[in-house]
Amino acid sequence: MKRFAFERRVPFSARQMFDLVADLASYPSFVPNCSHMRVIDAPDGEKFARMRVALGPISRAYTSRVRLDRQAGAIAASAHDGPFSRLDSLWSFTPEGQGCRVAFDISFEIANPLLAAVAEPAFARKQEEIVEAFLREAKRRYG
Repeated sequence: MKRFAFERRVPFSARQMFDLVADLASYPSFVPNCSHMRVIDAPDGEKFARMRVALGPISRAYTSRVRLDRQAGAIAASAHDGPFSRLDSLWSFTPEGQGCRVAFDISFEIANPLLAAVAEPAFARKQEEIVEAFLREAKRRYG
């Protein structure tokens, strides 16, 4: 299993960053390799997000259960289908001065060994690029 952790101090509020990451439907407009997103609200207040991504030369879709906890300043997602045997991510937003500290942790494993050999290195390299895309989008939205 691969695990990556990123942390950045940003000049935007924890609420702004939470709102940006919680805006799942907008991901295709700025998240690298995300070509489609469909979001379904679950009865318990959680969401199901069906995302199509390109993993290297291969395009696959998967569905994640997304838990939004505004009070804790955290957004957690766990994939339950698609090419991953495991995909768990956690965004957290901690107020700090005039901005906040953004942390992103992701753990993943691709189920099919042949697909993993091709797609896992590309998916791993994209994680920092994805974090940077969120920061660029925050600057675009919030100035």
